[in-house]
Amino acid sequence: MTRTGRFVTTAVAGEIARAFIPPSLPPTPSIDVIGLLTRLSVAERALGRLDGITVLLPSQELFLYMYVRKEAVLSSQIEGTQSTLSDLLRYETEAQVGQPIDDIREVSNYVDAMMFGLERLRGDPAFPLSLRLIRDMHAHLLESGRGESKAPGEFRRVQNWIGGTRPGNALFVPPPVPAMMECLNDLELFLHEESSGLPPLIKAGLIHVQFETIHPFLDGNGRIGRLLVTLYLCDKDVIRKPLLYLSLFLKARRSEYYRLLQEVRERGAWEAWLEFFLDGVAETANQAFDAAGRMVALFRHDRETISEDSDRAGSALRVHDLLQQNPFATAASLVKQTGLTTPTVNAALSELERLGIVEEVTGRRRGRVFAYRRYLAILNEGTDPIAAD
Repeated sequence: MTRTGRFVTTAVAGEIARAFIPPSLPPTPSIDVIGLLTRLSVAERALGRLDGITVLLPSQELFLYMYVRKEAVLSSQIEGTQSTLSDLLRYETEAQVGQPIDDIREVSNYVDAMMFGLERLRGDPAFPLSLRLIRDMHAHLLESGRGESKAPGEFRRVQNWIGGTRPGNALFVPPPVPAMMECLNDLELFLHEESSGLPPLIKAGLIHVQFETIHPFLDGNGRIGRLLVTLYLCDKDVIRKPLLYLSLFLKARRSEYYRLLQEVRERGAWEAWLEFFLDGVAETANQAFDAAGRMVALFRHDRETISEDSDRAGSALRVHDLLQQNPFATAASLVKQTGLTTPTVNAALSELERLGIVEEVTGRRRGRVFAYRRYLAILNEGTDPIAAD
């Protein structure tokens, strides 16, 4: 077996297609790690800096909560949904409007799948990163909505293909089912082997491409494949908190991303892919570090403004705390969460509106929704839906 694997003929939908079977990992000839050392060092430093700032955040869980949701939106957008982060957050506060409910549900399912995988990985007892865990996450991903008819939690039992209108003109045909299971078993072994001596970041990049090439599900392969990167790095304690998500980088460069995946399959061009991957890790980690710093500064500035300029500082600060957990809120939800009276909450919202911290976004008199606009602006960076080609 070479780096490029092999093709086999297979019958699909009444015609013959050439399906690709990738070689086992690690690649042979071995990866030129020396040529990647500079990029690897930059990526590792960026990850270390991001991991370090979480200790300084007033609420690590809050940052994680929002960052996971941002990744869910971006990863789903790559697959074609049109929902934004604001749509998801409003949906979660039962204040949704506008977007197709199936789009929002798909993003919400991605959040569920992600959190399920992370909780099992760090549980007591811990569940190993395995094919079983991958299937269980997939079941959460396609639990409802448009994917529920695509065998949630089950590896495919039929041949699939990528691109084109039929197998004969497809861009890529993954392994037939028997070979697919062999490839998956080999991938599971690679998740846990240590004899290659490859750095975890390099292995994460290899694992992602191999999973995408095997394409073991009828739907959701891209989303699970991107999630695997972060799960693997958490499993190897490269990052303590699951804050590395590559979808913003891949969304912005999706043509190059797809080209490099195909070049690995066709020419064994692993080093070119890994250069791209490591650049993405560094850029993504630096963006998250910058966003975390700006969030902390915004929260501090607004708390100081409330304390200095408000006659209702106590109740306004309590409402501000909750708006950090979700930047959309209704008076009814705030009454329930704070235990304050309706008049007190309404007065606090009016005060925050006067100070320019929140804005009412519906224009209605009843069922009004308030948004923490400057916080949303940081969260929403890069999350506009992908324009149709």
